[in-house]
Amino acid sequence: MKKSSLSGALLLSLGALIWGTAFVAQSLGMEHTGPCAFNAARSFVGSLALLPVVFVGDRLRRRMVTNQGQLAAFSWKNPALWAGGALCGLFLSAATLLQQAGLLYTTAGKAGFLTSLYIVIVPVLGIFLGRRGGARLWCAVALALAGAYLLSVAGESFGIQVGDSLVLGCAVFFSFHILVIDRFSPKVDCVKLSCIQFAAAGLISAAVAVILERESFTWGGLFSSWGPMLYAGVLSSGVAYTLQIIAQRRLDPAAASLIMSLESVFAAVSGWLVLGQPLSLREMAGCGLVFAGVVLAQLPEKKRAADAPEAERP
Repeated sequence: MKKSSLSGALLLSLGALIWGTAFVAQSLGMEHTGPCAFNAARSFVGSLALLPVVFVGDRLRRRMVTNQGQLAAFSWKNPALWAGGALCGLFLSAATLLQQAGLLYTTAGKAGFLTSLYIVIVPVLGIFLGRRGGARLWCAVALALAGAYLLSVAGESFGIQVGDSLVLGCAVFFSFHILVIDRFSPKVDCVKLSCIQFAAAGLISAAVAVILERESFTWGGLFSSWGPMLYAGVLSSGVAYTLQIIAQRRLDPAAASLIMSLESVFAAVSGWLVLGQPLSLREMAGCGLVFAGVVLAQLPEKKRAADAPEAERP
């Protein structure tokens, strides 16, 4: 594995760890306010938390970079930054809102598995974008998908209901979010892109909250969830999604989606270690399959004879 790919995989694994452990915070936050209002608040917190990082990064960059072209690419005036931030915010808010709505009608286990279908959707969409994964990638996808099933759904009935359809839509939007990041992250400042995406997601979620949660919303309920909101906003949103954007500059989107599926493993393990919820043999097998799929996808490719330099050929 190339050094840059390894660092990207490690960063994205750290992001998956944060997402996996943030499940408790998100659940607690929903006890005091609606899902749309909570999503809006955590998104705004995530955006605000990144502003000091943006400020420090700009100061350091002005001292270290003399190439005006590079400075222009990292500028707030870069049109790609605002286009990418708006699209990322749109897909991120749609995915998280559909997921929260789906959880009102389906079990957490089925929702976890259906959300993880982006493991398959991303490489399928990649085919239409000219990214054809090899046999090893599809084997890794199959392993991770089987692991997610064992972690989330095995033992439950699996008819597709209204809530399941909403979560399926969530998986589709998460897939588009991954692909949009893949397109824009090499062209812009990653932290600024993340900052804008959360501001956009916050505005969209707030607008939906005004329409759907106007009667149930109270400022007292929102302030009562300040602890979970800070954790979800600063760490799960501000830190983890920024790590995703930085890591995807160095990774293929299909490989990135596989690493992100470690979220389900970290969620299960953290529930075991922190909340005292033991893992069954089936769940441990699921963790092992997801981890095996991620490792398989990250193994270095062997050079084909046709691709090797002339000096290396027999």
